[in-house]
Amino acid sequence: MMGSVLNTADLRLGNMKSILFAFLFAFPAYASASHTGDSTIKSKHLSYYSEEPAAAKWSTAELERANTAKNVKYLSAEEKKIIFYMNLVRMDGKRFFDTYFQQYIDEHNLKMKQYSNYREVRVSRNDPYYRGLEQDLRDIKNLGLLYPDETLTYVAQQHGKDMNKHNLAGHNSSDGRTMMDRIRKYYPNNGMAENLAFGFSSALANVSLLLLDKGVPDLGHRKNILNRTLGINIVGVSIQPHPHYKYSATIDFVAVRNLKIPE
Repeated sequence: MMGSVLNTADLRLGNMKSILFAFLFAFPAYASASHTGDSTIKSKHLSYYSEEPAAAKWSTAELERANTAKNVKYLSAEEKKIIFYMNLVRMDGKRFFDTYFQQYIDEHNLKMKQYSNYREVRVSRNDPYYRGLEQDLRDIKNLGLLYPDETLTYVAQQHGKDMNKHNLAGHNSSDGRTMMDRIRKYYPNNGMAENLAFGFSSALANVSLLLLDKGVPDLGHRKNILNRTLGINIVGVSIQPHPHYKYSATIDFVAVRNLKIPE
């Protein structure tokens, strides 16, 4: 059985505009591969994670476990952190909401105070999307981790560069290819999904806004990150410059059967 969801939502943030897109394509679901053991890691890999205020509520072992992209060379620090935050919310949704998501809201609202329409661009804790996310994350616990994939990252990078070159903001490439076309070339019979966000270079901002999904009735971005039916376990991430929105973030997900967990 196949299904698809396409969402667009505009979030006006002061003189900036962030647009979110989500696409989900489901092939027959395959069993996910997850890794529950603690990996060995040098403390230097966690230095800029453990210094964040929200990290105090997480153990070193938990932060290490979420940091599945720590050793890859093809991702920037912020791209690695996108995977890190998505893993944390999949590990313990409620605690992520109470820690990192609150940190994001405090930082975002503080920055937005400079704008005359602050009440419009702040994230309100009384907003239905905020309360809905809080409710949804209560049930999220110990979902399979997401692991970086170089091929999928290449796919995400090429789409981000294409959008930058041609001033596009959507799932279709300038040559007419869809997200499915791009990913199927390398993963032809797998469950897949894609999130796009525009306007931010910060990993925490991108992940938090995709989870909040304000203005998106069916919460497609949130569902992609928290998906537990497709068996998604690898991810490609690319943050690229964009001529209109300044930045784009492309996140591609794929489900791989019998995934060999990277060491």
